[in-house]
Amino acid sequence: MNWDQMEGKWKQMKGAVKQKWGKLTDDDLDVIAGKQDQLIGKIQERYGITREAAEKEVNSWSVPPASKTAGESERRRAS
Repeated sequence: MNWDQMEGKWKQMKGAVKQKWGKLTDDDLDVIAGKQDQLIGKIQERYGITREAAEKEVNSWSVPPASKTAGESERRRAS
């Protein structure tokens, strides 16, 4: 899911975000509002990690599942 979609579906995504990063508060999630940069900053702040580490976590979390990627590769080969 890209970040434009994430912003559009933020209310639905908040539960998954809170499950992954339980130290984020409901107020944090309201401030983040689906914005990647805000999420990275809040994770950095709440978990006391570097910005680079927070970016790595967020980017690895938001990457499509491997099975979806594999399916796309198979479709390309079939074409």
